[in-house]
Amino acid sequence: MTLRTCARQPEVMAMLGRGHWPEACPAELKGHLEDCRGCADLVRVTQAFQQARAVATEEAGLPAPGVLWWRAQLRRRNAAVEQVGKPLFGAYVFALAITLLVAGAVVVVQARQGFPWLAWLGQSHGDGLTPSALLASGGGLAILIPVFAMVAVVGAVVVYFAAERH
Repeated sequence: MTLRTCARQPEVMAMLGRGHWPEACPAELKGHLEDCRGCADLVRVTQAFQQARAVATEEAGLPAPGVLWWRAQLRRRNAAVEQVGKPLFGAYVFALAITLLVAGAVVVVQARQGFPWLAWLGQSHGDGLTPSALLASGGGLAILIPVFAMVAVVGAVVVYFAAERH
């Protein structure tokens, strides 16, 4: 076994590394391989590894880089949409809970008063929506309409700030 290397070995390695072997190789370097066993072995081993790499890459069936980039972008967008959707869903649940709480409180108050607003709804004359008619109906509707308006405004503000943050 010899430990010394050939002086032309870096040149052979450069040709192999650039993929110029054997087409763009000078004739004198090809002739050198017949005399130098070390360089000939280097060429055989390197070509075997290159061929094995080409076969393994072909078997792996990797998709095109453009497809990989597109999939990564799609995943990133979906993650962003999901992240934005979480606060919006929380705002919707909050607004629904407040609405149900207010509606329940109004029903309880109206049940204790004997539902006087039913008589107000039964009036056939056109002054049923005036403030004096609302106050005369027992005060339930005078409180109910502003409360629902307030819930709508608060819900809209919460959704606006949740959407603006993300």
